[in-house]
Amino acid sequence: MVASHIHDALSQVRKLRGAVLEKRQFRGYSGPARMAAGCAALAGATVLSRLQPTTDIGHLAGWGAVLAASLLLNYGALAYWFLSDPQVGRNPAQLQPALDAIPPLAVGAAFSLACILRGQYDWLFPVWMSMYGLVHIPYRNSLPRANYGVGLFYIAAGAACLLWPGGVPFRNPWPMGLVFFAGEMTGGMILHLNRDRNL
Repeated sequence: MVASHIHDALSQVRKLRGAVLEKRQFRGYSGPARMAAGCAALAGATVLSRLQPTTDIGHLAGWGAVLAASLLLNYGALAYWFLSDPQVGRNPAQLQPALDAIPPLAVGAAFSLACILRGQYDWLFPVWMSMYGLVHIPYRNSLPRANYGVGLFYIAAGAACLLWPGGVPFRNPWPMGLVFFAGEMTGGMILHLNRDRNL
């Protein structure tokens, strides 16, 4: 009899914990927008491999276009959610998880600028992958748990590029395109399936 009461109490605690975690989940990111950004990375790699710019600046411009498209897709969806979701009520506090990503993004931007100013373009892919992976760390409590695994994937890919014998040439767009395509498609699917499950 006592064991039955303890089992019921533990079950209620689990349900309550699940409800609290569900309330803390951040709904501002769009799965389809993230998947579209992954497709943009793959399209960028395809275009760069066909055009084969003869300078690092040409390749940097191509990846800059991919970044611009990705920012427009993801932060456009975030802005739409913030302005239109009645449960958010345009409350800036609801954007806190997105703001938590700013420090690693800022450090990644600083590292990128340092590499560019020193002409060390071959370091850009590992910096971008690693720092974007670190962006996922603050989300471990506000996005689905599987999203954390996507962050670890990016960090591992960045480390592999750093340690690859001879390095990964910046003018080979495929490592960047394939890693970000796989990561963003997976991350977007996780967000999309989680949203459907919790509707």
